[in-house]
Amino acid sequence: MNLNNQETLNPMATEPIKKLLLKFSIPCIISMLVSALYNIVDQVFIGQGVGYLGNAATSVAFPLVVIALALALMIGDGGGAFFSLKVGEDDKEATGSIVGNVVSMLFIAGIVLAIVSSVFLEEILVMFGATKAVMPYAVDYTRIIAIGLPFAIFGTGFNSVIRADGNPKYAAISMLSGALLNTVLDPIFIFVFKMGVQGAAIATIIGQIVSAVLAFLYLRRFNNITFSYKNLKMKWQICKTTMLFGISSLFTQLSIAVVAICTNNVLTKYGATSIYGKEIPLSVFGIVTKVNQIVLSVLLGIAVGAQPIYGFNYGAGKLKRVKETYKLALISSVIISMVGVFFFEVFPQQIINIFGAGDALYNEFAVMYFRIFLVFIAFNGVQIVCTIFFQAIGQSGHAAILSLSRQIIFYLPFLFILPRFVGIKGALYAGPIADLLAFILSAIFMVIKWKNMNLQIQKNGDSQETVYEEFENDSCLVE
Repeated sequence: MNLNNQETLNPMATEPIKKLLLKFSIPCIISMLVSALYNIVDQVFIGQGVGYLGNAATSVAFPLVVIALALALMIGDGGGAFFSLKVGEDDKEATGSIVGNVVSMLFIAGIVLAIVSSVFLEEILVMFGATKAVMPYAVDYTRIIAIGLPFAIFGTGFNSVIRADGNPKYAAISMLSGALLNTVLDPIFIFVFKMGVQGAAIATIIGQIVSAVLAFLYLRRFNNITFSYKNLKMKWQICKTTMLFGISSLFTQLSIAVVAICTNNVLTKYGATSIYGKEIPLSVFGIVTKVNQIVLSVLLGIAVGAQPIYGFNYGAGKLKRVKETYKLALISSVIISMVGVFFFEVFPQQIINIFGAGDALYNEFAVMYFRIFLVFIAFNGVQIVCTIFFQAIGQSGHAAILSLSRQIIFYLPFLFILPRFVGIKGALYAGPIADLLAFILSAIFMVIKWKNMNLQIQKNGDSQETVYEEFENDSCLVE
């Protein structure tokens, strides 16, 4: 590779980091918020038009949506990270094949998940925690959502590659167009046509189709490749590497799905023995999860927006720019998450009211859930930034461990243990304990890596050879 030529042609190597991070993160944040809004908007209008049982139905359907997102981000984020590294290495043949294989993988994943979820719908909903009272609403809503899964997966996943190609604005427009359409259609179908949860689901998949079509049209607009349909032919080595690069995104989202399923079941079990009953905790959990998604979307948008900057500069051996990008992303994430903590602790009732009115017990449990469960989310920013950083530089093992740490390694054990001693409140306290422990683990990983990068710079300067030596020992890259 001619590094000097790459620096001349690619602003990743020359533009100020603050400018680059804003350029990539802001559209990425918009895209992430848009993805979150699909579920939040449904929940708001369902809560106002159907009631808390409708909200509980969206809580039950939520794990399936997250599983779809997990597949989309594994392929899309993995392909985007792999694509960025190959652009940094000026490997045009590889970049074309990566894009084509990502397209094929996204389509296959969407179709398979749609078929499986449609055939085994009621069994899946029971596993996800649906009660007898909630099941009719959950079936009506999820049966339609399943039809749109291929479009949801392609639209979300391919936009990660579009951002990696240096066009985050197009990716944001693609996602925003579908979300705005969903927001407009939701009240029409729910309140005007009186279609209830089915109307919300139809509005959602119409928006997802629009986003997917816009993403597909980008194939002829790539900056770094000239796309050919022969690139769609799948190559095992490229598919494997793409999935390895994106495995932390997969684990992160799957852990959210597993946590949602387990939390639904724990809340209904211990809610039945409390004054709140089964349905109130189930409904409130959905609201808390969706609202927290707003903060997590911003944090993930910052982290993912930094990913192509990490990838290019790490691939080009410019470690000082990698470090500068990480510091700026981390500081921004901590500030944003602190703002989230302030609103969740001070204004929980006002937030709850957006999702429909409830009785005194409903409001009591909802306020308690917000204030306990979300008190330490400021630590989430550190974990997310560290996870995406390791993913972007090809160290998928570190990224996978960190992505699993909060949800699986720490949260689930406390979720099952604490309610045995303190009842349903134990499920709430499991959240902040997991946030704290995941932060400690992330800090340890990053301190070690930071020292390693400093030693590399001292030994070899800000040179490409240092990074290539590390790549040669990383089995996740295609030869």
